[in-house]
Amino acid sequence: MSKKTGTPWSPGEMFGNVFMKDFIRKKVLSALAGLKEKNGWEVDLETLPVGLEEPANPDFGHLAATAALTLAKRLRAKPRDLAAMIVAEIKDPEGLVQSMEIAGPGFVNFRLSQAFWAGKLREIRAAGSDYGRGAPTGRKIQVEFVSANPTGPLHVGHGRGAALGDALARILSWLGNSVEREYYVNDAGRQMRILGNSVLVRIQERRGENPGIPEDFYKGDYIKDLAAKYEPGLAPSFFEKPRDERVAVLSRMAASDILDGIKADLADFRVDMDEWYSERSLFERGLVEDCFKFMAGEGLTYEEDGALWFKSVPFGDDKNRVLRKSGGELTYFASDVAYHKDKFDRGYDLVVDVWGADHHGYIPRVKAAVQAAGRDRDSLSVVLVQMVNLLRDGQAVNMSTRSGEFVTLREVVDEVGADAARFIFLTRSHESALDFDLDLAKTQTKDNPVFYVQYVCARISSLTAKAAAAVKQNVPDLSLLTEGAELDIIRHLAAFPEVVANSGRRLEPHLLTAYLTALARQFHQYYGAHRLVDDGNPALSAARLELAAAIRQVAAVGLGLLGVGAPEKM
Repeated sequence: MSKKTGTPWSPGEMFGNVFMKDFIRKKVLSALAGLKEKNGWEVDLETLPVGLEEPANPDFGHLAATAALTLAKRLRAKPRDLAAMIVAEIKDPEGLVQSMEIAGPGFVNFRLSQAFWAGKLREIRAAGSDYGRGAPTGRKIQVEFVSANPTGPLHVGHGRGAALGDALARILSWLGNSVEREYYVNDAGRQMRILGNSVLVRIQERRGENPGIPEDFYKGDYIKDLAAKYEPGLAPSFFEKPRDERVAVLSRMAASDILDGIKADLADFRVDMDEWYSERSLFERGLVEDCFKFMAGEGLTYEEDGALWFKSVPFGDDKNRVLRKSGGELTYFASDVAYHKDKFDRGYDLVVDVWGADHHGYIPRVKAAVQAAGRDRDSLSVVLVQMVNLLRDGQAVNMSTRSGEFVTLREVVDEVGADAARFIFLTRSHESALDFDLDLAKTQTKDNPVFYVQYVCARISSLTAKAAAAVKQNVPDLSLLTEGAELDIIRHLAAFPEVVANSGRRLEPHLLTAYLTALARQFHQYYGAHRLVDDGNPALSAARLELAAAIRQVAAVGLGLLGVGAPEKM
């Protein structure tokens, strides 16, 4: 923690400023090249680790180089003497290095100048809304998320997975990848039969029958609503059909209607899928049997006790897995094997699956199937999302999907808005459970994380509009930004591309929400301690407004990558 700013982390502590390290690394290597030529050193500078570290104490500078310590033994020199030679050899005609100090056993501490940071601010402003955008990578990535069974409306837990998956897709796309979002519709198997039977039971109740409630049954009011919708239109002949046929018909009708509701809920949550992939289509197109034939041809399956098994142990699983039971019924895993084979057959270089935390034990077997199909097991990344604890009036809201007692995503979005819901879902690592306080999400205070960040955008927009007439200088003189808080903010802004890159590389969008929250804290503290618009000093005002514009620019891009708006008014 920085004692000067009071922020929970600095960009360097969490991410490191790559641009800053590259700048110093080039300076040090150039100096070493000069010294090598002068002294005839026989060292390979191309493989030399310059060893750049950010001092824990900011008083020691921005970066410390350990090159002298690394080279000293090879050159049979004293590290501090070697460090002094490096400092003397460094050329800095632009004046971008404020100071170089030799510390400890031979560290070279660098402090960058105001001119360096002013130049970085100009770069940020020149890049505009493309600041931090990655160059095209040529990689094709699929992000599959939500994928809830169409047996009921999306609940708040699905909402967290939806926010996470969509943010990942936005970030990975921003970094130059071709990204497609997919929802795997589990419209086959046991859950569909339970859905159809649940609707049929409610229809029978409406007709005055007393069928009794089965053990496996969906009890939510939405089942009664579906029964009320379907019952009047069912012909008398429908009730003469065998029960299995009636269940199958109602299952498809209900799944279609529920899926339509899911699509509408996700659209209002700003999630647009590129593909809605039907599990049932795997069977209708023969992809499951084709997968079995492929695996048999590769010697990956065997039959035992009438069942078909996948030899998954050689691929890192703890035991072999059944694909088809002795009675002929396929396992859920069989569909998943065929589905993931089809994903890679469609040409994806990386597949990201967002699953609930209860699927942890399922990962090795699916990765085994991917590897068995000839792909690198790491070409499948699985992100597990922990549960959401919904709070109201400080108390936990009890939820149970099977009993029908749950809070839907639609209810949460209607109550707090998509912006607040998405941002709050992304405030913590997906590996940690999340407490979602409905009351807090509706407040307009600094304790509400999304309001705290969005207010930066609104405040700067208002400030810029009011100051337009008073500040008429066309080219701001950024050399006037000399306050420590101003330089800290520029340094934070400069770290943005690296933060986004790390968020994508690690598949952790919460890194971006943490970054934006820290940026908001910096701005609000700066705004409270400094006059940004001073009628008596238009030149300084212009420079500070340019800094404020950069803050808004980066905050708006960051919020957009989270699927959250950057309002001009609040």
